[in-house]
Amino acid sequence: MKHASEEMAIVDAAIIGGGPAGLSAALVLGRALRRVVVVDEGNPRNGIAKRSHGFLSRDGIEPEALRLHAREELRRYENVELWQDTVVAIQAAEGRFELRTSGGRAVSSRVAVFATGMKERLPDWPGLADVYGCSVFPCPYCDGWEMRNEPLALLGGGESLLSHIQLIHNWTKDLVVCSDGPAALKAEEREQLAVHGIALIEQPIAALEAIDGQLTQIVFADGRRVARRGGFMVDTGAYQASDLPRQLGITMDKSGLYRTKGHGQTRIKGLYIIGDAKHGFTGIAGAAGEGYEAGVAINRALVNADW
Repeated sequence: MKHASEEMAIVDAAIIGGGPAGLSAALVLGRALRRVVVVDEGNPRNGIAKRSHGFLSRDGIEPEALRLHAREELRRYENVELWQDTVVAIQAAEGRFELRTSGGRAVSSRVAVFATGMKERLPDWPGLADVYGCSVFPCPYCDGWEMRNEPLALLGGGESLLSHIQLIHNWTKDLVVCSDGPAALKAEEREQLAVHGIALIEQPIAALEAIDGQLTQIVFADGRRVARRGGFMVDTGAYQASDLPRQLGITMDKSGLYRTKGHGQTRIKGLYIIGDAKHGFTGIAGAAGEGYEAGVAINRALVNADW
């Protein structure tokens, strides 16, 4: 893999974000003989996770090991460069995108792909940082199997609370819902919880107690304590990791996700947004698949333009 120079790099595609979506797109485009630069700051959303699940042939792999393996595969392609850096500015002009990084690098590309994902803004419950990613998780498809049939808690509230309750109940019937204040549930929905033997505690959460990352008890504002072995979050306060697409005029929907068309194409020709920045959460398998599809679509667009 080539070393980046301090001069303006001229490439076919600049990919911002080196997670499964960005690296998968880089692999497809690299194999299509495109010159590619991937710029990644090295602070992945799932960096706190111990294992990643649900990716066929890599189930249970450590997230960093998966990234290292992907980067090692890309080293075979001399037309693909990886920069550990942060894009701080982007301009679109005359059919090209010019990007500059915090490290003083610059790149001019025909296509720009944002695979920057999301960041979390977690509740300020004391003790949450000790258990998050160890025994309290955001996604049951990622970690539900490991927590199956355990005494679990669903933490948080909001309009989607019942949907989350139904989902987590699939993995355990020993479930306590801790809504951290009044729950947005109708009378008939509360009756459903009673029928399924699910306790609802609407007191504010005061603290999460743990031993070596293993949740032991949930403490409430009224002093009550409930023993639990783990839990799942209703909402992690996810927000866009990069504001640069919005600076180019790309709008967001009411969920805070960038508006795109098929394969991540935005209303600006040559600008793509894929992965969690587009969907909120895709999982590593979904992100990698979307990166592949976007890579194929981008190469086809470049082929048509060059014909």
